[in-house]
Amino acid sequence: MVGRKRFIATDSLGLIWALLVTTADAQDRDAGCWLLDAVRGRLPRVREVIADAGFSRRFVEWVRRRCGWRVTTTANAPAGFRVHPRRWVVERTFAWVVKYRRLGKDHEFMTETSEAMIYAAMIHRMVRQLHPAV
Repeated sequence: MVGRKRFIATDSLGLIWALLVTTADAQDRDAGCWLLDAVRGRLPRVREVIADAGFSRRFVEWVRRRCGWRVTTTANAPAGFRVHPRRWVVERTFAWVVKYRRLGKDHEFMTETSEAMIYAAMIHRMVRQLHPAV
């Protein structure tokens, strides 16, 4: 299968704390577990994970049991379109990333290269926030 899936863990400002790029055939629940397992020890103040509806009950139980965090998913949302209170933060971060030409389309051969390009884009974004161009 051709393509990539990008998984990110962000803070409330939308800055990336953890990143995982996988091939498109990876299950969301497995990649979510890999991502949170990598970041779990570095974020002692995290109390809640907001996940998309694509993450299964097995992922939710894993996070609760292994990390001790609350999990909120969009799967329990009522019928019709409703904006999840904090979900927009992650979507905004993805929008920032795809504004960079090299990340708009998937041209990379290796997932590690895609991760490096996303980190470079976020570093550029943070530097621009510290010192905007005149």
